[in-house]
This record gives sequence, C-alpha cells and structure tokens, in this order.
Amino acid sequence: MNAVNSFPIGIPGQPWGATEKAEWRARQRRQRSYADEVVAKIDALRGRFDVSQYGELDYAADGRYPLFAIRSRDWDEALPVVLVTGGVHGYETSGVHGALQFVDRHAAEFAGRVNLLVAPCVSPWAYERIHRWNPDALDPNRNFKAASPAGESAALMDLVEPLLGRFLVHVDLHETTDSDESEFRPALAARDGKPHEPGTIPDGFYLVDDSGNPQPGFQQAMIGAVAKVTHIAPADPDGTIIGSKVVAPGVIEYPVGSLGLCAGITGARFTTTTEVYPDSPRATPQQCNDAQAAAVCAGIGFALAGG
Repeated sequence: MNAVNSFPIGIPGQPWGATEKAEWRARQRRQRSYADEVVAKIDALRGRFDVSQYGELDYAADGRYPLFAIRSRDWDEALPVVLVTGGVHGYETSGVHGALQFVDRHAAEFAGRVNLLVAPCVSPWAYERIHRWNPDALDPNRNFKAASPAGESAALMDLVEPLLGRFLVHVDLHETTDSDESEFRPALAARDGKPHEPGTIPDGFYLVDDSGNPQPGFQQAMIGAVAKVTHIAPADPDGTIIGSKVVAPGVIEYPVGSLGLCAGITGARFTTTTEVYPDSPRATPQQCNDAQAAAVCAGIGFALAGG
C-alpha cells in the first residue's frame, strides 16, 4: 500500500476540497512562539538596523502575524541590494535563525558595499506549527506568482517590487528534513489526489541553482564555505539529489520562475536556495545556523568580487 492510501485525511485519488483542508487545519497545533523566538530577536536588532513591518497575516482564530523586514541602516540608493529570506517554509528552523544570525554577526562586514534586506520569517503561522504549508494548505514556495493565493508570498513580493532591477544577490534559506518524506510528501500527494512515490532525503547541505540563470561559480563559492562548517550532501547512486541531476558537487538546478519559488522573485544575477539537513547525526542546530550564515557571506563576497 502506498503512503497516500494511509493518509488520515481525504479519499485516495481525490484532491482535497474545502472540507478536507479544514480538517487538516484543525489538526495543526501551535508548538512554539513566533513572538518569543523570532520577533524578540528582530527587536533586539533595532539599535543597529532599520526594522519595518511589511505586512500582516490575519488567520482568524489562530491570530494575526506581523511580518518584519530588516534593512541596512546606512541604506545608499547608489548601491546594489542583497535579499536574504528565511522561513518561507516555517518548519525549516535554521532558515529563520540562520538569517537572524547572519544579520547579527556578519551584516556589518558588508556596510557601505551593499544594501541588505532580510525577511527572516516569511511564514510565521507555519513556524509556530512546525509545518511546510500555510493554514490554507498552500505551499508558499510554489506560490510566488502574480495574484498569489498565499498571503505570505504576496506580501514578500510586494516588499520586493519597488526594488526590482537593483538586486544583485538573493539567498533563500531552507532545510530538507526527514519529515519531508515521512509527513509532508505524503500530505502533498493526498492533497492533490496523487499516489505518493517514496523518495530519499540527502544527508548534508546542498544548493538549488536557477536552471534559467545558472551561476556555477557563485554556487561553488558557497559550497566551499559551507564545507568548512558542515558536510555537503553526496549524490544518490543515480547521480541525483531529491531526483534532480547533480550538476556540480552539492548543486542541483530547478526552473525557479516557472515553479513559483521564492528564489525567482528578484531577477537578481546571483540567486540560490540553500538546503541544510538538520536531522543528520553529523550536524547540530548551531552548525545548521552557521552553514546558512556562511553561505550568505560567501555568496555576497563572490558577487562583490565581480562574479
């Protein structure tokens, strides 16, 4: 029996409707605090950076979630812009805390060289529930597109829109976890009325380049920096990572624009999606945060050196 047949919501082979989505949402429980774990850390940065609220998500009985962006205090209209995003998938913890760590420990290194714009937790409802989707059972990282039905995606695109044409780098921080295979992929199959095809989870860090704008030197600069912090994911025996061909050590490619991925929203020359593996026995939570920050630093450094 494949996984879709045993999923507790819906009828196998039939996409979810409003009833199934409501049942799924009712099962989600708040497990941690966005206010205490994320907003408090953002507030602690206000003495050194400009912090602004770029939106708010109203999720009825689940509450209202303000969305915050952190900007360079010495913003210079003559400089290029670097965007760092985290928590597009709320359950990917080091995406959020790696972004905050980068700002706290490393942003000053780039003062006067680039303008930094950091959205550390794009999906706070999902952060609290340690989930991939928003409360409407939508994956924000497939909904960065015009008239997006995902509020998280729409708000971030509105934040970015006035700066289009000025972005040099965009690094979107993610994780690949064991729960992707045990929970989220089966849920996706059930939601869409499709069979669940079991996959693999790569053990280590890897990057997703844009197949429409590949930047191999940029990706390898980040891989080299992260390899000093944690291990790089090897290819599966068929030469792939999560089913995609490995084009260089630790690097695969996706068509980020057509898939509606966050990494496609800026039109920057240099873009990537990081993927940390927090469930590895060879990596600690701090190493995961360090890897995210190292990738951002190396990517910006490469871009500023002329690529």
